[in-house]
Amino acid sequence: MRILVFFFFTVLFAVVLSVKLLADALENSGNHARNNSDIKLLSEKIENLTLQVNKLQDSASKPFSKVKKLSYLYKKRILVTGGAGFVGSHLVDRLMSEGHEVTIVDNFFTGSKKNIEHWIGHENFELIRHDIINPLYVEVDQIYHLASPASPPHYMFNPVKTIKTNTIGTINLLGLARRVGARILVASTSEVYGDPLVHPQDEDYWGHVNPIGPRSCYDEGKRVAEALSYAYAKQENVEVRVARIFNTYGPRMHINDGRVVSNFIQQALQNNSITIYGSGKQTRSFQYVSDLVDGLILLMNSNYSAPINLGNPDEYTIEEFASVIKEIIGGVSPIVKQNGVQDDPQRRKPSIRRAKLYLGWSPKVPLAVGLKKTIKYFEKELMKENAKDKPL
Repeated sequence: MRILVFFFFTVLFAVVLSVKLLADALENSGNHARNNSDIKLLSEKIENLTLQVNKLQDSASKPFSKVKKLSYLYKKRILVTGGAGFVGSHLVDRLMSEGHEVTIVDNFFTGSKKNIEHWIGHENFELIRHDIINPLYVEVDQIYHLASPASPPHYMFNPVKTIKTNTIGTINLLGLARRVGARILVASTSEVYGDPLVHPQDEDYWGHVNPIGPRSCYDEGKRVAEALSYAYAKQENVEVRVARIFNTYGPRMHINDGRVVSNFIQQALQNNSITIYGSGKQTRSFQYVSDLVDGLILLMNSNYSAPINLGNPDEYTIEEFASVIKEIIGGVSPIVKQNGVQDDPQRRKPSIRRAKLYLGWSPKVPLAVGLKKTIKYFEKELMKENAKDKPL
């Protein structure tokens, strides 16, 4: 809040100074034939600074979302790596609303400050810009380790960095958990099953993964993260929880992350061709982000330490899913097929028997309901993007 006030007065001073410069310019315009373009430029600067002052005033007066008041007996200090990302920011919202002290660590490779800016300044919230491949020293009770690019274009963009994040980064977080006695939840993925030979996939299946393929930086990185977790649990008595997360969608997805949900929604909203890679007969299952957050919190606070699938067992072919999105959005987008992608899983459906049995968890949000909320978010984001592209 003090920083906000400081910026407010700094910008206010700049406005006053600009007004004085403009007044001087107008006063001397008769004597020195002041160039009209200079005066116009000053006027534009004043207008811009005034907008910044108004924005700061709005930020200073904007109330935070309601949070519970917890006593120190129940309030936890919680670290969320990747907390400015899609899933992480929704998890942060839930933890903050429950009254905990939340610290976010993010290097903003795929995360965005706009996802968590509504908490900046709150007494229970702290943001640290940091890359977890470097050691981190904080005092916390729980760690949600979500940091890692999760969409193919993002994790393939820098495969070495992806491997480092999921190996060296995981070692650093497990080491932190050991030092401070914190419980840690490691976000794994359904990609550990690769292109599965077992359907649906349960947690006892070891997977069918290409260790040197284009997706291996992520697939094998997460498999090593799981191995590290249980090595630390066995050798160092660290309390670990492992969530194998299946396809998740919802507001705050990166609009260009290359995943099937964001691709199809964006293409349909812009009346472009809806592009399917491969036959379209490959299957996926989609869970809404609030269901995943429920599962993560239940798993963290449970007494169950083996890996648990968190996903929606409703299975759709990619063709069916494209038709569902087209029907909701409308428009005239044709559905077209292109060559398939190497190592693309052909079937993907979680068995959630373990989650139901040990967590009492199952997804609640129907696909149509979740998609409508997600589409509404994408509409707003595309409007913002289009506004940026328009010449002033």
